[in-house]
Amino acid sequence: MMTAFAIILISYGIGTISPAYLLVKLWTGNDIREYGSGNAGTTNVMRILGVKAAVFVLLMDLFKGVIAVYLGRYMGGEALAAMAGLAAVIGHNWPVTMKLKGGKGVATSIGVGLMINPFYVWICVALSIIIIAFSKYVSLASITAIPLWTVLLTVTGSPIEHVTLGIALSCLVIYRHYANIIRIYKGTENRFSLKTKLSKEERSK
Repeated sequence: MMTAFAIILISYGIGTISPAYLLVKLWTGNDIREYGSGNAGTTNVMRILGVKAAVFVLLMDLFKGVIAVYLGRYMGGEALAAMAGLAAVIGHNWPVTMKLKGGKGVATSIGVGLMINPFYVWICVALSIIIIAFSKYVSLASITAIPLWTVLLTVTGSPIEHVTLGIALSCLVIYRHYANIIRIYKGTENRFSLKTKLSKEERSK
């Protein structure tokens, strides 16, 4: 029991490490949550620092999910792996180190998914690319992909630990994107563009 609690706590701690916040802070001296979408995540890093920085942040956030699930699986099996993965996403979303104002957990959830069932993750990633290509809404892709991953786990008879994890991650991603969903409905959501980047003047305000 103590081992499981320690792994969950460590996984939460891993999740609280925000490469998006740290990179923007080091590069510009500013808080990423005060610019662009206000989110400490990959898309907002791209708006502020560009594509290369965004790719770095994406990979680091993915890695958080991978490490958490690996630790849980190594120390206690699939149930603990699922709990550790969920803890990492919660840490990313609500980090005590950032006054509970973190990201939306998409990349970290993908990292978790890659350790649980990578084949279904790649199906969802492919769908996400199509959604972004046609709609230009990253948020729409996010709130579609993770629930779809959960559906695939469910209908193919995956272990209950994996299905339960998928349901939890789906609820978290939808909850964290509630404002985005409202903006999509109103037609005011920001559209994705590789060319979109804040100017130095906008970043220094």
